[in-house]
Amino acid sequence: MNYRYLDMETFPRKNHFAYFDSLSYPYTGVTVNVDITELKETIKARRLPFFLTVCYCVSRAANRVPQFRQRILNHRIVEFDSCRTSHTVALSDGTYCYCDLNSDLPFEQYIRYAAQEQENAKKAGSIEESGTDALEKIFISTVPWLTYTALVNPVPFPADSNPRITWGKYFAQDDKTLLPLSVLCHHALVDGLHIAAFYDQLDDQICQTASSFQ
Repeated sequence: MNYRYLDMETFPRKNHFAYFDSLSYPYTGVTVNVDITELKETIKARRLPFFLTVCYCVSRAANRVPQFRQRILNHRIVEFDSCRTSHTVALSDGTYCYCDLNSDLPFEQYIRYAAQEQENAKKAGSIEESGTDALEKIFISTVPWLTYTALVNPVPFPADSNPRITWGKYFAQDDKTLLPLSVLCHHALVDGLHIAAFYDQLDDQICQTASSFQ
């Protein structure tokens, strides 16, 4: 878990950071319908786990945008070399636990590793996210039963600075398969430009993952 402090005196968004860091609800977010047509076909043909495949693409895309790797620590900005995801895993009693994953792996190796980590997480059954260990994580969830146009995520008080990425049930439209995917970020670190960059990276990663089996 390697990170560095940014120089706040030369940080170009210094004033923006100070303003949004002072707010009780400093978050900004959107929901975008992401084209997963080819990826869904690959998942079906290769019998891949849908959630973990999308999680891989999302994690890789988020790590390519520096602002998604930045966090607020003691009212200063730190930037991690890479960030793990922490996602919800359904349990048999209708509740869920958290599972942490590192996506800095080739896709097929990631799928095997992630499946085992999910089983380990189920045995532990923990929903604890605390301390500096949680600081670098990207929080991931899914609502696979619903196709939605907007989503509200629970957030702590005081505000944390972890990005939250959630997706719902995919749907067909104009010969495409679309996935509603929501992003919520701390506005002291992330602007609309950076969120757009994430979605661009996600499109690229989805294409790479789908084409890797062709």
